[in-house]
Amino acid sequence: MMNYNYQLSMIRNKVSVICLIGSMAVLFAGCSDHAKNAGRLPFFGPRQGTYTHRVKGELKTDTVYHIIPNFRVQDQDGDSVSQDNFAGKIYVADFFFTSCPSICPITEANLLEVQKSFENIADFKMISFSIDPRHDSVRVLKNYASHLRANTKQWYFVRGDEDEIDDLAQKGFMATAQKDSATPGGYLHSGAFMLIDKDKRVRGVYNGTDSAEVKRLIHDIPILFKEYGQDINSKPIALKNDPE
Repeated sequence: MMNYNYQLSMIRNKVSVICLIGSMAVLFAGCSDHAKNAGRLPFFGPRQGTYTHRVKGELKTDTVYHIIPNFRVQDQDGDSVSQDNFAGKIYVADFFFTSCPSICPITEANLLEVQKSFENIADFKMISFSIDPRHDSVRVLKNYASHLRANTKQWYFVRGDEDEIDDLAQKGFMATAQKDSATPGGYLHSGAFMLIDKDKRVRGVYNGTDSAEVKRLIHDIPILFKEYGQDINSKPIALKNDPE
């Protein structure tokens, strides 16, 4: 039987995840209605300004949205991974660590089902950034991916400088990733999945521990592909944490 202190820590962690995801939803709620009315996914993050261009001879003003900054990390095979690997791709990103005792086993298992849903889509990729690179060596990441039975030609498990990863999480992907000695495993992270379009913009944020949210992600990915003129279909799945 789990001891009381561990149960209490698990409850605190789950509450933290709910609060973090909820805060992100409130922060970006303003862009959702317009996107829904236009039949497109919303854009997440601070607006960078506007620009004017001509469409069929008429001037049109569009918004410049937040984009993911360039990064360079190392994957489970020791190879360098950067934004170049995602050129012309739609991808899903998350932040995790292999020794995580709480939400990561759930989120990574759910991401595996996302991969299975789109395993034959060449323009779809996934990336999981370790927030504990001191422990998560190339070898550890490779063993983790192998144990998960992930297709690492489509899904990268990566590591890099810890401060740079933290900065990329919070300022780039707008995800929570930071040390917290009171949290199981020593790191506080949201467990969020971020959906990124071909222009490096965040188009969806989903609670990776919630099967309904993961299904919404799987539903939204073909919608995003359609914005680029591509019709794709996902495979039906049954998430492991679905209620019976």
